[in-house]
Amino acid sequence: MPESRFIQTVYRWRVRVCSFALILVIILSKPTLVSLLSGMAICLAGLLIRAWASGHLKKEKELTISGPYQYTRNPLYLGNFTLGTSVALGSWSWWAFLIFIAYFLLFYPLIMKRERERMKELFPEKYEEYRNKVPPFFPRLRPYSSQKNKFNWSLYKKNKEYRALAGAVVFWLIMAVKMIFFR
Repeated sequence: MPESRFIQTVYRWRVRVCSFALILVIILSKPTLVSLLSGMAICLAGLLIRAWASGHLKKEKELTISGPYQYTRNPLYLGNFTLGTSVALGSWSWWAFLIFIAYFLLFYPLIMKRERERMKELFPEKYEEYRNKVPPFFPRLRPYSSQKNKFNWSLYKKNKEYRALAGAVVFWLIMAVKMIFFR
């Protein structure tokens, strides 16, 4: 089934809009020491979730059901949600929180739908069973399978997950500068 032009456009614009939203959040932010430290702690959790997922993900080559994919079908998006929460908290601004919620509600349901359709297309039988047993976003408490693939640093690098870490470092440095010099 061909995907709608709207979903293609939303998918293509998600990173650009996120970049614009982050700039807006930085402008509207009123960080405090407590908000920054709290935000950075939550950010670390989000980065770890994303890293764990990236170290298992073999994009479009096989259905990944190891690591965090045993608990949720979309651990990268769960990591992004955690990162977004950290940004909203760290900025100490209701506007930042509203921007985050609006962005997440606009983009992620469509992105997850696109991903679900793609997985159905690539792995029809395996994905249907997996989809029936593993929740799309909020993790289940018990692992889906006993598959014990180890985290793979080469997959982490191949999936370019280091970019999320670099972006987070830059964001938090900017927020610290804003807190210190632009109160």
